Amino acid sequence: MQQLTEIRWHARAGQGAVTAAKLVAETALELDQYMQAMPEYGPERMGAPIKAFTRISPEPIEIHCNIDHPNVVIVLDETLLAIVDVTEGLQDGGIIIVNTCKTPDALRTELKLEGRDVRVASVDASGISLETLKRDIPNTPMVGALAKATGLFSLDDVIAHLTKTFGKKFSQDVIDANIASVKRAYEEVSVG
Repeated sequence: MQQLTEIRWHARAGQGAVTAAKLVAETALELDQYMQAMPEYGPERMGAPIKAFTRISPEPIEIHCNIDHPNVVIVLDETLLAIVDVTEGLQDGGIIIVNTCKTPDALRTELKLEGRDVRVASVDASGISLETLKRDIPNTPMVGALAKATGLFSLDDVIAHLTKTFGKKFSQDVIDANIASVKRAYEEVSVG
């Protein structure tokens, strides 16, 4: 990591975006980076659209506000693409990672990103979480996809932090299922 990296997460309440934002920030902290993670809630009901934010930097972070011009956008629920402008403010040279079965090329067209210097990535995080976790909670698979698509962390860094953090509150079966979901998403994410 050479600079300040700003990540904006789009999800629906209950999909684990706030947890994922914190997991990424804490992984950075363990790698001697500075970090911030914060949610932005609207109506506090299950399924409502939410945003979360993560900042990572090798230098102290002097700003304390929501992220309007992210380097990375992560979308945990593709139904948000029709109702939220998830690409708003996405910087040139940035990347958007979407939980979907669509190809990066199809997403690029749908999101009207042709001609922009933006990478587009897709992964079926919901399918992975249903198979590994037995529930549609795509947050940990999306962290695996983020690691692969951006190179911010190694797969081993994510797994080590996830094991440490989840080990405090979950059974070994739940930890193992989350690790499996991270590994699968890391391998299956498609970047275009």
